[in-house]
Amino acid sequence: MKKLFSGVLVLVIIAAVAAGFWLWTPQAQMPDLSAYKAKAETYDVRIVRDKWGVPHIFGARDPDASFGLAYAHAEDDWQTIQETLMFRKGVLAKHIGQDGAITDYLVQLLKADQVMDARYESDLKLATREMIEAYADGINLWAAENPDAVKPELLPVTGQDIVAGFFLRTPFFFGLDDELQELFKDAPQYDVSEKELASFLNDDVPGGAIGSNAFAVAPSRSDDGHTRLLVNSHQPYTGPVAWYEARLKTQTGWDIIGGLFPGTPFPTVGTNQHLGWAHTVNKPDLLDIYALTVDDLKKPRQYMLDGTWQDFEVSKAKFRVKLFGPFSLPVTRDILWSEHGPVLVTSHGAYAFRYAGMDNIRAVEQWYEMGRAENFAQWETAMRSQGVPSFNTVYADKEGNIAYYYNAVMPKRADGWNWRQYLPGDTSEVIWDTFHDFEALPHTVNPPSGWVFNTNNTPYQATGSAYHLSETDYPASFGIETNMNNRAMRSLEQYEPDDIISEADFLAYREDIFYSQNSEAMEVAREIAAMDFSGDAELEAGQKILGNWDGSTQIENRNAALSILTASRANDFLMGDDVMTREAAFRSAVADINTVYGRLDPTWGELSKLERGDTLLPLAGGPDVLRAVYYHDTLLEKGYLTAMAGDTYILYADWDPEGNLEVQTIHQFGSATIDETSPHYDDQAPLFAELEYKPMPLTLEEVLSEATRDYRPGR
Repeated sequence: MKKLFSGVLVLVIIAAVAAGFWLWTPQAQMPDLSAYKAKAETYDVRIVRDKWGVPHIFGARDPDASFGLAYAHAEDDWQTIQETLMFRKGVLAKHIGQDGAITDYLVQLLKADQVMDARYESDLKLATREMIEAYADGINLWAAENPDAVKPELLPVTGQDIVAGFFLRTPFFFGLDDELQELFKDAPQYDVSEKELASFLNDDVPGGAIGSNAFAVAPSRSDDGHTRLLVNSHQPYTGPVAWYEARLKTQTGWDIIGGLFPGTPFPTVGTNQHLGWAHTVNKPDLLDIYALTVDDLKKPRQYMLDGTWQDFEVSKAKFRVKLFGPFSLPVTRDILWSEHGPVLVTSHGAYAFRYAGMDNIRAVEQWYEMGRAENFAQWETAMRSQGVPSFNTVYADKEGNIAYYYNAVMPKRADGWNWRQYLPGDTSEVIWDTFHDFEALPHTVNPPSGWVFNTNNTPYQATGSAYHLSETDYPASFGIETNMNNRAMRSLEQYEPDDIISEADFLAYREDIFYSQNSEAMEVAREIAAMDFSGDAELEAGQKILGNWDGSTQIENRNAALSILTASRANDFLMGDDVMTREAAFRSAVADINTVYGRLDPTWGELSKLERGDTLLPLAGGPDVLRAVYYHDTLLEKGYLTAMAGDTYILYADWDPEGNLEVQTIHQFGSATIDETSPHYDDQAPLFAELEYKPMPLTLEEVLSEATRDYRPGR
């Protein structure tokens, strides 16, 4: 017995040691950093930080400026840039645990590495690749100078890594992630379409309230002959899709100011000396999901297509999931592809999906060429390349041209199917591989009204009502939105009657803090004010507040807090919370506001807060007003609502009749996006809260007159 026990103990020890080796996370070795420093010496760039810490990057060539941008952004927000690289390289789960596992799997499922290997050199021009590789070199230099902050397996960062970030991220803007999450619910969320059913009605196309604003006014409508553009994309305040501001200028004529995300080698919205543009998110139907018939749902290896069994293309996804300390779990999962595209297997079926941009890596090139354009013809040529798969786009230039485009790489689909439902996976008739021309989508150039706009609303209302586009001119299979949110209603209510729009008007309309009387928020207030709460004095008092609310979100308004909190909880305006019925939302708002404040009519500024470190400021505005603010519902936890998205980076470009440009901008926090010790961590927050802007110095002399730093990375 003693020998048996000893033998078992030895086996247990051996198994434990083996398990330890199996779970032990392999440690990557730091590469030779001297090579990165040597490469940096080949670039000629000067970074001058203005008084707000914004980097003005002066390069001999475009790649020099891109190199400098990477270095400057890494100084200000290495942590977020590193997270985007972890996402691209599929190692999130190794560092953050289970929350990153799905993302790591998707990176491999979407074949990012294979697409880069096949298309990077063939699909991108040399000039584009030089820009991207210079940006990667800038990141590598910063990493070489700060090795303790860097995860070694991310190095070296390559041009393909930067392009893969665009390739993986852009489909999320038109809803790829949302649609895939629907597949993993307990039951199918849609029926499977049948041939000859009527195509879906455009009225069925949803449209959310959360999004962005963009406006342009032509000289014919302005009071002084100026052309004006407002870039006002709504994003989270922090994270991988939070805006960073930079200005890049080179001796070859490139001079661009605007906003970009971590891992982006130049601004993707903004202006150069000649022209500018703004984006808002649109939701065209660029994704189709196919319900497959498979041989074995538990371990599928074949699927039915056109009457015959086809083999799946099978490979393996391998990644590690952090457990604790130095231990992580190695995971291997099947990757399946059909003729339709990638395949996900769920408890209720196997589904393939196909989306615009599955093998398109040209988004980065299109944005570069848009920013490089010197006139409308060049800029529109870049747009026609259809590298960027979605986004509404509003344009203006120094010649007085304005335009709006509903941009979408729209598949050419077979007639007779409901493309909003799941598609049958057993017929190749519904597998598309061509796209409509750029001109086939809604757009308007220089409308007689003299102004264009978009607030994530339907493209059919993009300018004055006399010049609206007609939805009957576009196939229902495009899946184009027909919604009008509050921001769209207020835009029309302000612009339509104003025959002559001054600069003050233009800025005031963007900063509007009212809900339209036709908005859903006001409808909620009116409905609750008419309910019968007889005998409940507290609810009746709340009804009076909602009944007296005029739709204002001024910080001093005492009817706004209860009204907006009720409407937000009833309309999914609060981030990450379930939607309530209107009555339930009202009852909860009454109870919570009374608990926190001991009264039902605190000022809106007591609830609506901009928080940044020790800075805590009241904010006018609210969900789906033009001065957009969206919140985490932290009322009971903190005693106020924490603003976390909405208005963030804003750029205002103004060309006078001679073509001279003036630029004003604002960021919700400041240029130093993670350094709490920097004065630029929150120095713009007071201006932002007061709806003010800062002027952008446009010449080297102007920047030097207020410079806080002047340096040459790599030299």
